[in-house]
Amino acid sequence: MMRRNRTERITLSSRPKKSAFPLWCASLAAIAVCVPSEATAQQAASAAQAQVARQKPAAANQQQAKPDPNQPPFAALTPEQQRELHGVLMAWETVSQGTKTLTCEFKRWHYNMFAAPARTPATIAKGSVKYANPDKGMFRVETLVSFDGMDEAGKPTYSEKPNQPGEHWVCNGSELLEFDHAALECKIQVLPPHMQGQRIIESPLPFVFNLRAADVMQRYWVRQVAPPADGMILIEAYPKRQADRAQYRLVQIALDSTTYLPKALLMYAPNFNIKTAPKWDHYEFTEMKRNGIGQQVQQFTRSFINQRPPANWKVFRDAYRSPDQLEAMAKQIENAENAIQR
Repeated sequence: MMRRNRTERITLSSRPKKSAFPLWCASLAAIAVCVPSEATAQQAASAAQAQVARQKPAAANQQQAKPDPNQPPFAALTPEQQRELHGVLMAWETVSQGTKTLTCEFKRWHYNMFAAPARTPATIAKGSVKYANPDKGMFRVETLVSFDGMDEAGKPTYSEKPNQPGEHWVCNGSELLEFDHAALECKIQVLPPHMQGQRIIESPLPFVFNLRAADVMQRYWVRQVAPPADGMILIEAYPKRQADRAQYRLVQIALDSTTYLPKALLMYAPNFNIKTAPKWDHYEFTEMKRNGIGQQVQQFTRSFINQRPPANWKVFRDAYRSPDQLEAMAKQIENAENAIQR
């Protein structure tokens, strides 16, 4: 069993807007395909910060042009770059589809310079992840503490706060359950048949198990960029669909160049700014067990997919809306507003 080194990853929470799925699930998705490895995660995060900073306008008084969502936000790849990227994605796909079961523990440091001093986590969470191929998974934050201040020795202090439980999500293959332990509520979204099983790539989990290179290329503008260290491959994925862009602006994935297993994931929200919105999440994963369940898969999945809300909770049921459906709804609203303004 290998362990993941601490990964300084810049991940922004999505803007305060209700969405069909929380942003952290995308992190879970990429986590699930990997067996953790050792060093260079810190270097990956530093390089990512530098790349984001370079994306600012050339002059402070220059208005940044609004990007065309129908065009990639970078120069066209050369034929050689396209071939190299295709090879990487196909190797990643092979490893991803070979993952049958996975369990791990995680620790998450959330950084927000408006809630805590620089390089001091605003919150620290611990939890667990479970997955069973092809469409069953769980992500749960079990403890969550937030920053209180500095003690006399200049060290940060933390404590649990009332009514601030962490995220808890379960997909049992046919339903998506989001547990709100503070409000004693559970939102249950029923997944349509075509989104169950092999089509989970179209569920709210990008970069999940059963990742397919063709699906990734269809959903994202993808390129390979210079890695921050030897032995790594760095992939950038910019969402094409509006529903995805409402969740995040850019995802960066650092892969081991030998095993093609992810070492780090960095996710940026649409409004990320290194100065005005300096927020990110850093995940560390331990006790990783991949394909170690043997013949006890059914017993393993029953340990988390049968989770249901207690009898005294409020339950809200709805049909799951895919990113394409949400994008179509947003377009209809936009067209209606434009018609009214005319």
